[in-house]
Amino acid sequence: MTTSAPSYPKLAIGPHAVTPPVVLAPMAGITNAPFRTLCREFAEGVRTFGGRTATPAEPGSKGLFVSEMITTRALVERNEKTMHLIHFDENETPRSIQLYGVDPVTVGKAVRMIVDEDLADHIDLNFGCPVPKVTRKGGGSALPYKRPLLRAILHEAVGNAGALPVTMKMRKGIDDDHITYLDAGRIAVDEGVTAIALHGRTAAQHYGGTADWDAIARLKEHVPEIPVLGNGDIWSADDALRMVRETGCDGVVVGRGCLGRPWLFADLVAAFEGGGGPAATPTLREVAAVMRRHAELLGEWIGDESRGVIDFRKHVAWYLKGFAVGSEMRKRLAITSSLAELDDQLGLLELDQPWPLGADGPRGRTSGNNRVVLPDGWLKDPYDCAALGADAELDTSGG
Repeated sequence: MTTSAPSYPKLAIGPHAVTPPVVLAPMAGITNAPFRTLCREFAEGVRTFGGRTATPAEPGSKGLFVSEMITTRALVERNEKTMHLIHFDENETPRSIQLYGVDPVTVGKAVRMIVDEDLADHIDLNFGCPVPKVTRKGGGSALPYKRPLLRAILHEAVGNAGALPVTMKMRKGIDDDHITYLDAGRIAVDEGVTAIALHGRTAAQHYGGTADWDAIARLKEHVPEIPVLGNGDIWSADDALRMVRETGCDGVVVGRGCLGRPWLFADLVAAFEGGGGPAATPTLREVAAVMRRHAELLGEWIGDESRGVIDFRKHVAWYLKGFAVGSEMRKRLAITSSLAELDDQLGLLELDQPWPLGADGPRGRTSGNNRVVLPDGWLKDPYDCAALGADAELDTSGG
């Protein structure tokens, strides 16, 4: 008996069909071109892996893979690091950039630059980052509390984007006493934003506790005019399908669930497109091969093998989650500085280990209930933007 493919939302971001409706969340220092390449390769079924047979997809990207956060000031000033971060592989389509900014004029200039120089095909705006260096300047998840400022930024972004679609990613609010997502959603619709992604946590929660999927459902009901994407606690393809079913959202945004597990996108494509069976369960040998390729891609992207391997070190613990690898071996893997050293250390692992039970669960940061660092007087009046200092624009990217 043949099982028919389950129905799922048909998501469009402007002229770009996102099929299936799965988006890689921007993550600072993570979702650079090499990591996006790995995720795309698995989504597009180019290799046999973890019990899955290679089934190359039809031409065109499977999902949407967004760059790490780019600060608008650094982009406008052509900061060298920033110009490198906006590099896209020649096979990436659509090219998707996430921007951070707190000054409407600077945001508008950055968007116009992207349009005039054909730097991307889609622009996402960050109103969800909870880290102190962003929120203390009134940016990220702090910004939607200032309704006029949010409106002004969206107005400038959309007004300068021309035919490029502009989307936004946000959180529920600053904390439980300062919830902003419904007001922000309505402002986004008014200003012509193409779609909204909601992380079902407040800034104070950071990544702790459980994501509030009910908030995603409420936002979808509140702004039926545009697509709403859900984000938070998607650790498996089953979680993604359940989120769509329970909230009515138009797609999902996956972040921490793919850390050290870029093959999650193969599971997601299979689940959305045809009940693709059990999740991929790679052996440690298969995982080690992905680790090696990830490090190699980073070296090619950076232009220096040693720096690429050093940058890869942050991924080691995520890839090895659940496997029987001793602490001393993990330390040695985390101090390698060449592909030869990495090969030597990976070769010492017990590579025939099967995929560990429970290794596909939560990963990455889990801290929560943090005090949100804000500019002085930020919460006195949601309509008074005078508390925003002149130095609020960050001059570096990737935060």
